[in-house]
Amino acid sequence: MQQNKRKIINDPVLGFINIPSEFLYDLIQHPYMQRLNRIKQLGLASFVYPGTQHTRFLHSIGAMHLMTDAIAQLKAKGNDITDDEASGLLAAILLHDIGHTPFSHTLENVLIKNFNHEQITLLLIERINKEFGGTLHTAISIFKNEYPKRYLHQLVSGQVDMDRLDYLIRDSFFSGVAEGTIGAERIIKMLTVKDDSIAIEAKGIYSIENFLIARRLMYWQVYLHKTAVAAEKMLVNILTRAKELSAQGTTLFASPALSFFITKNISDQNFPENEEAIQNFIQLDDSDITSAIKVWMAHTDKVLSTLSNHFINRKLFKVKISDTAFNPSEIEDLNKKYQQYFSISKAEATYFYAEGPIQSDTYNPNADNIKILYNDGQVKEISDASDMLNTNMLSSRTTKYYLCYLQL
Repeated sequence: MQQNKRKIINDPVLGFINIPSEFLYDLIQHPYMQRLNRIKQLGLASFVYPGTQHTRFLHSIGAMHLMTDAIAQLKAKGNDITDDEASGLLAAILLHDIGHTPFSHTLENVLIKNFNHEQITLLLIERINKEFGGTLHTAISIFKNEYPKRYLHQLVSGQVDMDRLDYLIRDSFFSGVAEGTIGAERIIKMLTVKDDSIAIEAKGIYSIENFLIARRLMYWQVYLHKTAVAAEKMLVNILTRAKELSAQGTTLFASPALSFFITKNISDQNFPENEEAIQNFIQLDDSDITSAIKVWMAHTDKVLSTLSNHFINRKLFKVKISDTAFNPSEIEDLNKKYQQYFSISKAEATYFYAEGPIQSDTYNPNADNIKILYNDGQVKEISDASDMLNTNMLSSRTTKYYLCYLQL
C-alpha cells in the first residue's frame, strides 16, 4: 500500500478505523462514496434530536470496520473466507448505501418513482465495477445474494448484519437515546456459521435479545418519531408541489441536478438506461434541497412559499397518531379550512396535510431468521431459544396511523 493511502479514521463511536487496503481506499475516494458525506444518515431526525448530524459516509465506514472484525472472528473459528471473498464483503458493505437520495429515505419514490435505493446502489456499484476493471465482481455477487456461500450475503444484508449493528450504535450515540445501545462487539464475537447460515453462539443470546429490543425502541423513539415523520411529510409535499409547478411551466430556482428531477418524470422505466438522469443523481445531495427551499420561501406561489418558510424555520406540521385510520370527514374539514384561509383550491389545500400508515417490523421470522447454536450442535430460532422475549410482539408488524397538518 502506498504510504499516502495508509489512512486511519478517528470515529467517535468505534474509535480508530484502519482502511484495510489500497483497493478500499480507492473506493472510499470515489465520487459516489464521497457524495455520502453530504447526505445525513437520519434524514430529518435532527429536527427532533439535534445531535444527529452524522452522515451516510460515516455509517458506511463504520459498517466496513465491523465487517473487518466479523471476518476475523469467523476465520478464527475455522471458516474458510478467501482474500477475494473478504475484499468482496468489505467492498459490498462499504458501498451498500451509495444509492440513497438526499435526506436518506425521505425522498425515496419522490424524485425517482418505483426505483428504491437498493436498486440504485446496485446500478452504481456495477458502474464502479466497469471503472475498476471488474474488481467488484465478488462484491456484486455477494450483494445480490448470488454467491455460493450464502452466509456472506447475510453479513451484508440480514437480520444481524453489519449495517444494522453500526446504525444502531451510531444512531443511539448521536441521538442520545440510550435505549438503542447494543453490544455490537459481543455480538460479532458470538458469530459463527452453521449449515451455510450465520448463527449466534448460545452464550450470545442475551446480546441478541438486547439487540432486538433496542431496534424496536429506536424505531419508535427515533426513526418513526412523530415530529420526524411530520418533517418528512412536509418536505415531500414541498418537492411534490415544486414538481407540479414545473409541470405547469413555472421556472423554479434549483441546482442543475435538482432542476432535472423536478422538471422531468423519472421512474424505473427511464432511469436505469438514462445517462443524464444518472449523472444528475450522483450530483444530488442534501444541500441541493435545502438551498432551493430557502429561495422558494419568497416564491409567489402561496403553497410553495408557505411550506418552505415553515420547513426552514421549523414550524412543522402538527401530528396526531392513532391505532386506527382517521375519519375522512376530519380530513375534509381540514381541507376546507385551508381553502378558506389561503383562498386556494381544494387540490392546493391538500399540500397542507398528509395522512396514512406508518409501520415497523423489528424482526421477520420468515426471512433469514436468527439462529442460536448450542454446544451440542442443536440450532434453535431465537423465538424458541429466548425465555424473555415476546417474539410474537417483535415479529408482528406494528401499524399506526398519522395525520400531519399545518396549524393555523
